[in-house]
Parts: sequence; C-alpha cells; structure tokens
Amino acid sequence: MANVYFIPIDTVNDTAAVRQAAVEILDRMVKDEHIPLEKFIPLKVHFGEKENTTFIRPENYDGIIDYLQEQQIESAFIETNVLYRGERTTRTEHVKLAQDHGFTRLPVVIADGEYGEDFEWVEINQKYFKRCKIAKELAGQKQLIVLSHFKGHMLAGFGGAIKQLAMGFASRGGKLDQHCNAVPIIKRWSCKACGLCVKKCPEDAIVITKKARINREKCIGCASCTAVCPYQAISNNFLASISGSFFGRLAEYAYAAARDKSIMYITFVFNITKGCDCEGHAMRPFLPDVGVLGSTDPVALDQACLDQIEKKVNRRVLKKGRYTLEYAEKIGLGNRQYNLIQLK
Repeated sequence: MANVYFIPIDTVNDTAAVRQAAVEILDRMVKDEHIPLEKFIPLKVHFGEKENTTFIRPENYDGIIDYLQEQQIESAFIETNVLYRGERTTRTEHVKLAQDHGFTRLPVVIADGEYGEDFEWVEINQKYFKRCKIAKELAGQKQLIVLSHFKGHMLAGFGGAIKQLAMGFASRGGKLDQHCNAVPIIKRWSCKACGLCVKKCPEDAIVITKKARINREKCIGCASCTAVCPYQAISNNFLASISGSFFGRLAEYAYAAARDKSIMYITFVFNITKGCDCEGHAMRPFLPDVGVLGSTDPVALDQACLDQIEKKVNRRVLKKGRYTLEYAEKIGLGNRQYNLIQLK
C-alpha cells in the first residue's frame, strides 16, 4: 500500500506555506522510501494557457528548486505542446508563454519538438494501445518530479497526477490517440491548398489535389499538420472523447509515461475550477482549497485528493472520470488503497 503525504493548507494565497509544504513532502518521500536521486531531475509542470489565472504559479515550486540545487542536482521545467490552436501549439510560442507566466528560474524544455513531432514509441500491449507516443525528451528521462494541479476537467472529470502523465507526457500524436484514435479532419472550405501541411507531414500522408487530403492508411496521427496550418483548416476529431473508452485510453497512456521511471508526484489541491488550466480565460474556483499531497503512486495520490476534497465539503464531487482510477489500478499503474500520512 502506497504512502500519501499530506499537508493541509486553507488558501493558495499563503505562498510561503505552499512552497514549504511541497519541499517537506518531497524530502519526507525521498527519506521514507529511500529514493536515490539522479544528477538531473526535470520538473513536469503545466504553464497555464494565456489569460488563465488559476494555474499553479511558479513561485510555489521555489522550495523544490532550492532543495535540488542544495544537493547539486540540475533541473528544468519540462512540458509538451498541445493539440489545439493557441499559445502552446509550437515550442517557440510555448517557451515564450512559460516565461511570460514567470517560469524563469530553470530552463524550459518542450519535450516533443517544435510542432509535437518528436516522440518515442513505448510498448505496453494493453486493451486500447499496443504502444504509445511519448514525447522524446520525456521518454528518455530516468527520474522526474511530476507537479500537478488538481482541478476539474471537461472530458476527464478531473485532472491530477494521472492526467499529467497521460496528456502531459504524450506527444501531439499521443494526445490525438487518447482523444479519438483518428486522423485529423481537413475542413475543405477553409483549406487554401498552400502545401505547408504536405511539407510538415513526416509520413507523406497528405497530398494536394484541389484541396489537401489525408491518406488514412499512411497517417500516424502525429497531428503536426494541425499546428502548422495557417488557416486553421485542419482540426482534431474529438467524437470518441465522449465515449467510455477515453478514460481507459487516458489510463493506458499514463501507464506508458510512467513505465521504467522513478517518479515523485506532488499535487497542489488549490484553485479547484470546473475547467482545465488549458482554458484560456479566467475561471472561479467552485470548491475550497485543500493543501498539498504527494506520493510515488499516481493512482493513490489522485484517489487521496478526491477523498480529502470530499471530506472537506462532506459530499461526493467530481464524479465523472472515476473509471480512470479503477482502470489504472487494473492495469497496474497503482493502487487506490493508500496510507495517509499527515505531516502537519
């Protein structure tokens, strides 16, 4: 049974307390579980979309950065590009947004290349996927600290450690696989036949006749074409996202992301909005702040976050997406049973 470490904090506005809680949990986890630390440990974070105001701010990670520097461990902020058109679609724009949002203490690494094209296959042989497209720079890491913001999510029900693994470690094509396992869709009325998608496609799966056309047999679902199209004529088919299979796909990608890695997970249960940090607008939290939790088991950690929220509000919340926890446990990502250790 995994340990889940917990320090309750009533407000995210107490930055000093949040920062200290994160480093205390990390230190206790390392000591209790005898985790040998690598010389380079990147921090997997989410930079927040432009105009989003409730993502976890970089100053809350300062204690962890200090902790690593004291032990002469190098680090970096690491993230992947997104599927949709926005400020985090390409590496160049993504890095700029990260810096604009204050992520300047460490180098910023966008793990799947300029357009999300850099990935490695990770074999898992599960129900939905035999292998998964994990961002290249993440696939090659031995050890990471995964820093998650626990909040609601339109499709997944909630986002925490598992979603940070699944969507956060996947290349652009891997994100597409999770959402719909389908090739992108070309909106013929918007296509200007400029040919940029043809040049960008790594598999020569796009041809231009009167308009661009995707060869479904050749397409590997990397979705680079969606990022490069200047007319937003190429989009993703999210129909399968509303099916039950989405939760299983999410769990399997998380399983692939974590495979053969030493990962320490720390989750910040503050600013619990109904939407994700990917949404580029201000949102209001609808549940009270809870605190900081950490574990080496992402399933136990997500379950503990849910349990602490429900204990505080005395009702069942964020119901959608709990199948992800059940399925993740079934395939061996972690265990929903845990030993809660409250440090303060």
